[in-house]
Amino acid sequence: MPVYTKQQLALRNGQDREEIWVALDGQIYDVSASRMWRDGKHYEHWAGQDLTEELAEAPHTAKVFEKFEVIGKLA
Repeated sequence: MPVYTKQQLALRNGQDREEIWVALDGQIYDVSASRMWRDGKHYEHWAGQDLTEELAEAPHTAKVFEKFEVIGKLA
């Protein structure tokens, strides 16, 4: 599985490139197909970031990420 740096992840924010990726617990998910992540934004969260710490304040659990493909690991 490919390994990406935080800088590489940051470019997949739906603004700089078409890909919309987020990281959680060291894994990177492609959320590009989700209507909830249009333009790289999901409520007050931005794509291209590690959302591990922010998940504690979310109204859902990490289980929501199971429907997305893991495309790499965060370095």
